[in-house]
Amino acid sequence: MNFMEIALGAARDAAQRGEVPVGAVVVRDGEVLAVAGNETRLGNDPTAHAEMLAIRRACEVVGAERLTGADLYVTLEPCTMCAAAISFARIRRLYFGAGDPKGGGVDHGARFYAQPTCLHVPEVYSGIAESEAAAMLRDFFRERRGEPDR
Repeated sequence: MNFMEIALGAARDAAQRGEVPVGAVVVRDGEVLAVAGNETRLGNDPTAHAEMLAIRRACEVVGAERLTGADLYVTLEPCTMCAAAISFARIRRLYFGAGDPKGGGVDHGARFYAQPTCLHVPEVYSGIAESEAAAMLRDFFRERRGEPDR
């Protein structure tokens, strides 16, 4: 099963709702625990990033605040808030698609996992389905710029 394909599907669903197209999937032992796309506009919640929602939902499924042994697949490099949540949840591996030079918190920006105060650092693998994830974001924002201001 291609877990990044599932994340890309969640990102496409988010775009159809008018959300920034980011999708995330939490997997443990080959089983999908949770899938989410961005819902910041839907819930008027700036913390409703795909990663945050997928982590929350996976924690509900397992009945614990830690996701030890779980992996997270996300279409865009997590921001610092999401990188911290990934660390706090004890995610084992992070796989992400497109890098985010403006808002990323893993390979760009704050580089949260490189900080001495970060207590848990997942294994990080970037560039997974990067072209498709980046194209989806570019197309979304190109269309948005073509719309009149609200």
